[in-house]
Amino acid sequence: MAESTIKSGLLTNIVLEIVQSPINLALVFLIFFLLYKIFRRQTETPVRQVVPDLPKLKKRDFTVEELKKYDGTQEDGRVLVAVNGSVYDVTKGKRFYGPGGPYAAFGGKDASRGLATFSVSAAGEGYDDLSDLSTVEMDSVREWESQFKEKYDLVGRLLKPGEQPTNYSDEEDEPSATGDKSKDD
Repeated sequence: MAESTIKSGLLTNIVLEIVQSPINLALVFLIFFLLYKIFRRQTETPVRQVVPDLPKLKKRDFTVEELKKYDGTQEDGRVLVAVNGSVYDVTKGKRFYGPGGPYAAFGGKDASRGLATFSVSAAGEGYDDLSDLSTVEMDSVREWESQFKEKYDLVGRLLKPGEQPTNYSDEEDEPSATGDKSKDD
C-alpha cells in the first residue's frame, strides 16, 4: 500500500510541475502536436506527380533560344537541361527541374554555372563558355555531367552563337559524316 501511495504522489508531483510552469505546459503541447504531425504524415499516402510517357526526342542540337522552350510549361511538359554543352531530357525528374521544383531555374537553360557554383539562381540566360570557372568548379561541372549521363537521355548539344547544328542519322546517335562542321574551328 505504501508503494502505491508513493507512485501516486510522484505522478501527482509530475503533473503539478507541468501544469504550474507555462514553459513546461507549452513544451508538452508542442510534443503532442509534433507527434500528431508525424503520425498523420505516415498515414497519408504520398501523391506522386505522374510524368506522361513521352516519345524519345530525336537527337539534335539546340540554340539557347530553342532550349528555353523546354522548361516544362509547354503542353507536353518536357524539360531539357544543358550541362557542359550537352543537352539532357530531364522530364522524368520534372518534380525537381519542372515548374515549382527546387531546381526549376535550370529547366530550359544551361545549368553548368549554377551546378559549378552550387547556386540555383546562376542558371544561364545566354550561352556561357565557362572560361572563367576555376579548375575545382570545372571538375564539379564534369561530375554533374557524368551524373546526368547516367540518369537522363542525352538529346543533343548546346550550340555556341553562330555554330551550325550537326546532322544526326536516324539509326545512331553519332553525328553523320555529312555534318556541317568546318575544319577551321
